[in-house]
Amino acid sequence: MKQFLAFVNKEFYHIIRDNRTLLVILGIPVVQILLFGFAINMEVQDIRVAVYDPTPDAFTTGIAERIQQNAYFTYLGNVHSMNEMEESMRKGELELAVVFQQNFQENLVHSGDAAVQLLSNSSDPNRGSIAVTYATAIITGYQQEQMGIGRIPFQIQTENRMIYNPLMKSSYMFVPGIMGLVLMIICTIMTSVSIIREKERGTMEVLLASPLKQGTMVFAKTIPYMFISIINLIIIFLLSYFVLGVPVNGSLLLLSLISVIYILLTLSYGLTVSTIVDKQINAVIVSAITAMIPVLMLSGMIFPVDSMPRVLQALSTVVPARWFIAAVRKVMIEGQGFIMVWKEVLVMIGMTLFLLGITIMNTKKRLE
Repeated sequence: MKQFLAFVNKEFYHIIRDNRTLLVILGIPVVQILLFGFAINMEVQDIRVAVYDPTPDAFTTGIAERIQQNAYFTYLGNVHSMNEMEESMRKGELELAVVFQQNFQENLVHSGDAAVQLLSNSSDPNRGSIAVTYATAIITGYQQEQMGIGRIPFQIQTENRMIYNPLMKSSYMFVPGIMGLVLMIICTIMTSVSIIREKERGTMEVLLASPLKQGTMVFAKTIPYMFISIINLIIIFLLSYFVLGVPVNGSLLLLSLISVIYILLTLSYGLTVSTIVDKQINAVIVSAITAMIPVLMLSGMIFPVDSMPRVLQALSTVVPARWFIAAVRKVMIEGQGFIMVWKEVLVMIGMTLFLLGITIMNTKKRLE
């Protein structure tokens, strides 16, 4: 019994003195519970909505006021033309447009029938369909309220039009997210062990004697992994288009450019991890955990960023996949040009340069 207790005490001692292992064992469950508890929110909130009302009247104004007062909508006011509405939708400023037919009240009073068209951005099918459901419920509730007051039977017809994804295919939403997840995990893990491998194999002395500068050495290490990652990217594109049926509505060249920048970013992150941890197995674990969980939870791949608490929304800005997925959806699904994705591209380039700078500094310290 004494020997058994001695072994138990020894194991406790080893766990307690290993601060990193203890942090992983106790810290990861806390982080996962908090992320899953706050980020998993299937409610769709902050839906940006506008109204096009060519002939305002009491009925259209009443419906617009109900939409404005609803907590799930962010009311952006009235647009003055269909062209303005379509332009706002194309730029991503608008997610739902409520379009009243001309002479709405007159048609309702005389014929007992009038139409409202609901146009939604369904590049995210879940968000688009729920937005339409919310608006339809508001219109139906207003109709029942007015029928109860006036006791006049009439019918407000709602017509739904889904933009960018009329068939409501879920693959349109998930393929960009899967691209971001796969490239993040593969590229990060591949490069996270590169510098550590040199140290474990005892080849650091060779690097010390090399005339190459740290920046050149890091770039040289990145090239082979870059080549492999581009092959992975081509395979992903081919499977997405020919097997899953996801179209490329925008420029294939622009989509490729965005993807290459993202690959460079993920490779840079892997190199940064490689210069921070001491063992290959630790590098793989850190890369997998820090790459997978943030992409799944905070990138907008599954759960809308707009529905998260403000703290998590701010935290998601440092997740590279958030910017990549947003850019891919705009180009691949919505057919947008560079003018609509310049912000995402600029952020990814900035992150890449920042991580490369950290990698070069840490590599220099290791070589010294």
